[in-house]
Amino acid sequence: MNFDDLKARVSDGSIDTVLACFVDMQGRLMGKRFHAVNFVETSYAETHCCNYLLATDLEMATPDGYASTSWESGYGDYVMQPDLATIRPVPWLEGTAMVLCDVLDHHTHEPVPHSPRAILKKQIARLEALGFDAMMATELEFFLFEQSYDEIRKNGFRDLTPISGYNEDYHIFQTTKEEGMMRPIRNHLFNAGLPIENSKGEAETGQEELNIRYSAALDCADYHSIAKHAIKEISWQHGRAASFLPKWHHSKVGSSSHVHQSLWVDGKPAFFDPDAKLGMSELMSHYMAGLIAYSPDYTFFLAPYVNSYKRFSKGTFAPTKTVWSVDNRTAGFRLCGEGTKGVRVECRIGGSDLNPYLAQAAMLAAGIKGIEDKMALPAPTTGDVYEDAKAADIPQTLRAATETLRNSKFLREAMGDDVIDHYTRCAEWEQEEFDRVVTDWEIARGFERA
Repeated sequence: MNFDDLKARVSDGSIDTVLACFVDMQGRLMGKRFHAVNFVETSYAETHCCNYLLATDLEMATPDGYASTSWESGYGDYVMQPDLATIRPVPWLEGTAMVLCDVLDHHTHEPVPHSPRAILKKQIARLEALGFDAMMATELEFFLFEQSYDEIRKNGFRDLTPISGYNEDYHIFQTTKEEGMMRPIRNHLFNAGLPIENSKGEAETGQEELNIRYSAALDCADYHSIAKHAIKEISWQHGRAASFLPKWHHSKVGSSSHVHQSLWVDGKPAFFDPDAKLGMSELMSHYMAGLIAYSPDYTFFLAPYVNSYKRFSKGTFAPTKTVWSVDNRTAGFRLCGEGTKGVRVECRIGGSDLNPYLAQAAMLAAGIKGIEDKMALPAPTTGDVYEDAKAADIPQTLRAATETLRNSKFLREAMGDDVIDHYTRCAEWEQEEFDRVVTDWEIARGFERA
């Protein structure tokens, strides 16, 4: 839907509400509900929000220690500038459209450097300066529960019951039982303009996966964020709860968000060389070398919470090693589509809680570094990578990932000190809150401080 389409539908009364949204640090949609007439007459140009919205945690607390905003500075405004190219209907909400916004400094009208969309745009611009376009696809895994969000909250987030009692990986009969929710999710998102491919059961009780067709990197991140938001709202409408927690139960398989990526030139895949081994171009080998070598530096952007690290466990299809392999789901990085134009690399480290803008930006920065330095790609690992004692481990805790982020010269050069310091403080606060809230009694029963 373009702006003229929106104005026409506002005029005929079929749309009366416009959601103006931006993506926060945690990947959530924040913003305002506009009366549609007001939006098309004036607010399409810009609106405002409090600058604390890019310096909060999941509970909307206002932690100290951020350079960008604080009680001392008075928590001023940011400008939300609608990107009119992202206008779309919201079919699961009556009479509603949505637009995504970029976040600008209130005084200078320059992009706020630590806003997720600006971070990704910066890396896309760097890549375009080298002559390449990034194509991405993310997988969204999540759990559906029998209870509603309010029922789960009122019960203290205990005794959750998955919507099914069986492992439903690719299981058609089992997923038929959940079509009452998954069919509306697919169709509403498709009608909102997202190129939905499919949904499937995942490898646990009550676990689902939604797949969206590959697209340009910024579109991919937009699609991911809108889809995640929609899944929660549609679940709520059906009296159920959807969770993107990476490891909701210690005995259950976790939820990931694998990221597929490739570079293109003039509409053609630059990762493909029909004469090279596995169909991998030299460019692809350099890109992958950087992606793998710097993965400890950016692990926080793939695993941003204490819970994220509970997912990294052998025998669960979640990786534990930062090596690559060919079509092997035990490695941190999997080469897919070898020997074809669809050859690409899949990063399997990210959990379902990642912010797609931050994750994609960090991986693009690592790939660019590999290209610029012409880094050599090690040989692929074979067999059960979980048992490969020589392979490097993924950082095992949020504390470890925070330190690699803080000390990453490569990321500071690629993203800027202000961005890395901002997200380092975000990581520190998550750990501080865990240490403050989790008691010794809980630690003795498995909620270890890590």
